[in-house]
Amino acid sequence: MDIKTSSTTHLTGEQRIDWLRLIRSDNVGPRTFRSLINHFGSARTALQRLPDLARRGGAARPGRICSEEDARTELTAGKKLGVSLVAPGEAGYPPRLAVLDDAPPLLGVRGAHDVLMRPVIAIVGSRNASGAGLKFAGTLARDLGEAGFVIASGLARGIDQAAHRASIDSGTVAVLAGGHDKVYPPEHEDLLAAMLEAGGAAISEMPLGHVPRARDFPRRNRLISGAALGVVVIEAAHRSGSLITARMAAAKARTM
Repeated sequence: MDIKTSSTTHLTGEQRIDWLRLIRSDNVGPRTFRSLINHFGSARTALQRLPDLARRGGAARPGRICSEEDARTELTAGKKLGVSLVAPGEAGYPPRLAVLDDAPPLLGVRGAHDVLMRPVIAIVGSRNASGAGLKFAGTLARDLGEAGFVIASGLARGIDQAAHRASIDSGTVAVLAGGHDKVYPPEHEDLLAAMLEAGGAAISEMPLGHVPRARDFPRRNRLISGAALGVVVIEAAHRSGSLITARMAAAKARTM
């Protein structure tokens, strides 16, 4: 299965376990995952070959390979929280995100899957936004929502939360840097709950229990830009994560 070019993926239960084991194993990121699948034809075969590949690569010892038990435990825990792990091409996986070279092989989706299949505009910006910036973010998000767009953002303080709040009724998506059970900042758990109750969604590539670290936010930002038709940046600082998102979007010709 060439997952880089496949537009429709329908994993069996066992395939989903194998994919989860592979992406949760040491030294396997999205690009390496794709290379392994495309070279060996299946995640199960790739898992079998990982120790040999590590030895040939000069590693003193093989990295940890996620066990079947751990993968099943993660799937079960996710289901209890309402999280589904979906592959590119499956319902609930944002179509524009699926075509990226570093798209997550499995994306944790919580909430309404259909909202993720609609046209998405991302709105991001300063955590310490001015009153005028917050008002503009809310107005723009509301207007775009009324025009039929879903609003995506990172659930952060400032511009992000203003955009989410203004688009709750029309559809909004939170892109998380940590696991679905580790919402950051914690005070936005109620906002996320309101979004999900109103028919919105949240997505993350991280396992449950993963507390977001500084290096996780740039990874999160590529999901924001990757899922969107365009990215609107409001009051971003010169070295902010919002401008990282904008640069990622610019590379895909999705800036606004």
